[in-house]
Amino acid sequence: MGHGPGPERLRQRHEDLPEMKRRVAFASFVDENYLPGFLTLLRSLALSNPGVCEDFLVLHDELRPASVARIRALHPRVSFRRVNAAHYDTYAKGDQDNYLVRKAYFILDVFRIRDYDTVITLDTDMVVLGPIDELLTLRRGLGAVPQFFYGDTTRLLNSGLLVIQQEFLTDEFCARIDETGRSGAYELDKHDQGILNAVLDGDFLDLDAKYNFVKRRLSGDLPVPEDTAVLHFTGRHKPWQGGETGYAQAQERWAEYELTDAELHAAYLESEGELHRDLLIHYGTAHVRRTRDAGTARKVALAQIGRGDYQAAVDVLEQADLPVDEAWVHEVYGHALMSVSRYDEARAQLLLATAAPNRAATAFARLAQIAWVHGEDATARTYALEGLTVDPTHRASRLWHQRTTGVPQQQTGSPGDQLAHVAFYMDRQGNAGDKLLPESVRLAVGGAETGGRRWHSVHAHRLFDEAALERVNARRGLVIGGGGLFIPDTMPNGNSAWQWNVPDDLMRRIDVPVAVFAVGFNAFDGQSYRAERFRSSLRLLVEKSAFFGLRNHGSIEKVRAMLPAHLHDKVRFQPCPTTVTRQLVPGWQDPAAREDTILLNAAYDRAGLRFGHDYGFFLDQMAAAVRELGRLAEVKCVAHSLDDEKLAFDLRREHGISLPVIPMYDFDNPQILDLYARTKLVIGMRGHAGMIPFGCGTPVLSLISHPKMAYFLRDIERPEWGVSVHDRDLAARLVEKAGALLADHAASVADVHGRQQELWKITEANAAELRVLFGG
Repeated sequence: MGHGPGPERLRQRHEDLPEMKRRVAFASFVDENYLPGFLTLLRSLALSNPGVCEDFLVLHDELRPASVARIRALHPRVSFRRVNAAHYDTYAKGDQDNYLVRKAYFILDVFRIRDYDTVITLDTDMVVLGPIDELLTLRRGLGAVPQFFYGDTTRLLNSGLLVIQQEFLTDEFCARIDETGRSGAYELDKHDQGILNAVLDGDFLDLDAKYNFVKRRLSGDLPVPEDTAVLHFTGRHKPWQGGETGYAQAQERWAEYELTDAELHAAYLESEGELHRDLLIHYGTAHVRRTRDAGTARKVALAQIGRGDYQAAVDVLEQADLPVDEAWVHEVYGHALMSVSRYDEARAQLLLATAAPNRAATAFARLAQIAWVHGEDATARTYALEGLTVDPTHRASRLWHQRTTGVPQQQTGSPGDQLAHVAFYMDRQGNAGDKLLPESVRLAVGGAETGGRRWHSVHAHRLFDEAALERVNARRGLVIGGGGLFIPDTMPNGNSAWQWNVPDDLMRRIDVPVAVFAVGFNAFDGQSYRAERFRSSLRLLVEKSAFFGLRNHGSIEKVRAMLPAHLHDKVRFQPCPTTVTRQLVPGWQDPAAREDTILLNAAYDRAGLRFGHDYGFFLDQMAAAVRELGRLAEVKCVAHSLDDEKLAFDLRREHGISLPVIPMYDFDNPQILDLYARTKLVIGMRGHAGMIPFGCGTPVLSLISHPKMAYFLRDIERPEWGVSVHDRDLAARLVEKAGALLADHAASVADVHGRQQELWKITEANAAELRVLFGG
């Protein structure tokens, strides 16, 4: 077998990447006449499904600016798309005096959408009365409620609500629609519905009538059934026009959602159950601006913190009236302030929060964190102990107490013989991959000596102050590397807006050579940075660096897009050193024999960003996969962090499947490498549940819930080693791919070795350059 691609061929098109997440959108055609109905539809959707907020595509032929503003005020993720109205003028039509004879066809433009996997259409004469979560989980076909006929069993759909999957969002299906429309071979007075029924000929997925409950079912002023999820006001007489005699109870249900914006905001904030972060921020921010309510400001700030927008959290709290004796709001305010590096103000807020027993432990833990960030270990330990005194089970207080107890002093070699190393140094019981990274970087850059004699450790999360600058400038150089440091929400700070807490002024005053080595851009799709602060810090770092290497070409593309053109060439490829472990570890020996095991890893940090609406689907698919994989080898769950054990818990609870759990978070580095080298296959969701075993020479499959997984596979020209967690055939594809890798295991191992060799050539060349840079 060959040894894989050369460096210039380690770039592939984005089309090779598996889908990162399943994109779902709602869609409606809206014009000025139906605008009142659409506004009520949006209000009802938010109040009836407070945990749901997908993109909403507004198809239109023209809307006034004021109408656009009213729509935007009701939905934070609305997108306007103008239809090609002239396209539908070529269709054969029925009654030319019918107002709908032209515009009813415009909703068919939804089939021309290509940037979503699932689109749910809603007519603007609908009101949402109950949960529609089930519609969001549908994965196949075109779903609709059959038309309602008294005594007729004809199989026709009602097009008022459609759940459309990607196999229908195609040019081929659009051509079938056009052909039918132009030929007139459909029920002309049914417009778009007639065309779809002619094209589908009954081939659609039946949805329960509750999802498109037509008004005609209530003739005689019958009450709306309690389980109705979507009520559809079919016919000429619309609720916003006064309604129709004989449907008073239905009209009353619609009128429940004819609210002012202020009434909507207040009603949404009082909704039961979990509120969607985007809607909470959208409505809650306006409510705080109007009322200065502290409780709402706290909820909105927590939502902003949850999505990594810490300055916005500070901003909304600064607009509210904060009572001195409301501890929770002060704790959240302190959290937001420390996340933008306003540490003195944060301390004051957190000290106020310690007065309430139910918030004191968390407040003390945050005070410990601030002290630790400033290098004040004794103070941090005191605060952590205070937190444990209030609540002996408080995990964050316990972790800060452990971090600041018995801290080993760095071995001090001669500064002139040392390199300074900025990294995220993981605690005991921390993420296994992050434990291994700093040592791997040191092996790649400086050879076998990875201890304090040759290296001066600089924890990325501690404030880089004057004393730290002096220590770094006394060394031979500075290496920055050891993880996906370009991420906004791991130990956030306002100095750089990425993991290294370094003010610009101090970065400028570093006067030794700087090398950024195998750093990753680890933001999830849709995750936000403080864009300008991050861009400014990033640009300064690139300008300052003599070597700037990122660990995959996906990160390179992301970072270059944030830089001026003249800096693009400075951004280079340096694979994560864990991917070449066999070449780095002194005296490495490939295992003489491997255990007959498959190690399975899943990640649960930022679960909403990883799984969206699909966690139940993912778990079902993993249960099916584990049952089949068990025929190939023994399947074990390997937990890089404590949260990763959730996969084993959920499989046992939901599917009766028991897997052995390996607590890798308790392992030291040699134990991590030994385990991954001795197994036959690793199926992992974490980046380093793929890269570390690959570096040990073990075949891997990636469960892709983050772009970085696909970036790595693209770089080694093995995109087929990845399967999206949203893949509709996830279980079958995993089992098929695992079977192929295990069928000729020796060939699979040889393939890994060949791919690794190309990454090693790049790493060797870069390491040689760094030895020259650092003078030894």
